[in-house]
Amino acid sequence: MEYLRETEGKRLHDPLWGRCVVVPGPVIVGAGPSGLAAAACLERRGVHGVIIERAECIASLWQLKTYDRLRLHLPKQFCELPLMPFPESFPTYPTKQQFVAYLETYAREFGLRPKFNETVVSAEYIREVGIWRVVTTTTTTTGGGSGGVGGKGSVLETVYMCPWLVVATGENAEAVVPEIDGMDDFAGPIVHTSSYKSGEGFRGKRVLVVGCGNSGMEVCLDLCNYNATPSLVVRDSVHVLPREMFGKSTFGISMWLLKWFSIQMVDRFLLLLSWLMLGDTARLGLDRPRLGPLQLKNIAGKTPVLDVGTLARIKSGQIKVCRGIKRLTRRGAEFVDGKVEELDAMILATGYRSNVPTWLKDRDFFSERDGLPRKAFPNGWKGESGLYAVGFTKRGLLGTSIDAVRIAQDIERSWWAEMKRLTSIQHLLLHQSPHVSTPATHIDTHRKLEKGNKKKTGLVMHEE
Repeated sequence: MEYLRETEGKRLHDPLWGRCVVVPGPVIVGAGPSGLAAAACLERRGVHGVIIERAECIASLWQLKTYDRLRLHLPKQFCELPLMPFPESFPTYPTKQQFVAYLETYAREFGLRPKFNETVVSAEYIREVGIWRVVTTTTTTTGGGSGGVGGKGSVLETVYMCPWLVVATGENAEAVVPEIDGMDDFAGPIVHTSSYKSGEGFRGKRVLVVGCGNSGMEVCLDLCNYNATPSLVVRDSVHVLPREMFGKSTFGISMWLLKWFSIQMVDRFLLLLSWLMLGDTARLGLDRPRLGPLQLKNIAGKTPVLDVGTLARIKSGQIKVCRGIKRLTRRGAEFVDGKVEELDAMILATGYRSNVPTWLKDRDFFSERDGLPRKAFPNGWKGESGLYAVGFTKRGLLGTSIDAVRIAQDIERSWWAEMKRLTSIQHLLLHQSPHVSTPATHIDTHRKLEKGNKKKTGLVMHEE
């Protein structure tokens, strides 16, 4: 309790400290599919939390940083979140617009209302009182024209005190932009796929796409559809599989076969059919790894490419496969095999990374190297002292759903005990500072007491 008294003493004398919010449930960082899934599972069990999102919308990666033609790469039954299936009217592979609509409906169905435009700058566990301290900032504008345009910006800091912290920022929080020799000299635009929408702006241009994962392959196909001339940089070996076999999804067939056969046997089957359907991809410059596609995914988390038509364009010569870049020049690129190409633009399909190490002050559960849980799936969902992770399984939305259910079950077990402990902390803070607020609908059993304190202290209730 001494820690809380010192904190509130500083807060009373420093207006930059903002306000403190006591949350008797979990704070969930991230309002993407992972954060929504965890929050929905908790709500269904009567555990209410606060979702914090730095963007202005849910699923910001899907809404703001994906290309227009994107569809789910796996059938919808493998991508639905817990407790709510996709509408039957949706196609097997929903578009990004349909997926976003599904998520918005999902949030409404479970009454999820994230706190938008709040960026978590730090989160640490305070062992003296056994709670998590999550600090967020929100930039606001005052004065100026309509909507504060042209006005002066100010930063509001909010401190959330909670017994559980659910990290749901995922594996794709920040774009990875590699350093390539000569990037500053290149005269054309260099765009990461997070900013790429379609090939409309690249008509008739020679475009180098760096990265041969699902995004890189699909961007090349999109560029072809807009009469651009794409070249694809392939530095490493890659598994390319047909998206469907015998009219069924390759992923679905794999999951079914794994019930009866070893992963090595299933890999051999997939590679044999891929060779029969697609031919020898090594002849196209796409060497296969030594490990099979499922083994590689299981061990290294590297996802195989599910072909949606790109391979045919490579075979026809519409897409050229290039080796690694040695350096960029003003008008093109020189490759490691000595070849030189003239280029007009470059698109980086180089993926994303976790940003957890930049704000979470815990080095035991998450790795500082890659920002992922140190323990691999299925053991990477739970840390110590009420710390959880969802969306870091390297198994897509299916892995997210599995972890969300586990987290909700685990938190529910200690929910009521924490309610009593957090109430005592809340009462201490309420009597010390008017800057403290608590989610009114989160402590139903103590609502009368809170309303009485509100009249006495001028408490600003944090309505959900």
